[in-house]
Amino acid sequence: QVQLVESGGGLAQPGGSLSLSCAASGSIFSRYPMAWYRQAPGKPRELVARISPLRNTNYADSVKGRFTISRDNAKNMMYLQMNSLKPEDTAIYYCNRDPSMDSWGQGTQVTVAS
Repeated sequence: QVQLVESGGGLAQPGGSLSLSCAASGSIFSRYPMAWYRQAPGKPRELVARISPLRNTNYADSVKGRFTISRDNAKNMMYLQMNSLKPEDTAIYYCNRDPSMDSWGQGTQVTVAS
């Protein structure tokens, strides 16, 4: 069973930066495409960024050019560098496989406000 633990969220001002981390355990992490998702209040969960086992990346149009996804297969870790943050980036951020598993971590709250 895979366990996912997200960390690194917090409060940032518009235009600021935050860096998220995802620790995965219990599976062969390096074999799977992984992704960051987010869910804002009252909205469905959406995929933000995706990274293949060979580190090919894809981004939602809303974050393209501002967010960077990366992974360290040796450490079973995935990261999301978020720059030029906007208030609309406020959400709980989750990591998971792509397609996602049924099991989710608790996520990490990102709040962008002045």
